[in-house]
Amino acid sequence: MAHSEHNKSRNSTGFALIIFGALLLFLAPNINPSNPELGLMALIGGIAIGGIGFYLKFIRSRERKI
Repeated sequence: MAHSEHNKSRNSTGFALIIFGALLLFLAPNINPSNPELGLMALIGGIAIGGIGFYLKFIRSRERKI
């Protein structure tokens, strides 16, 4: 039981948001090309979700260390 804290995954939420944002950014506009408004919303949403994930993964952890 001494190593249970060592084996826990830390900050996996930020990485998952980065991956989901990238998938949304690249795949969603190609799924339904007949509706350009939906593609634009997918681009903006992918950038926003990826930005939130980047903040959670890299920026917030750097602020805690300082």
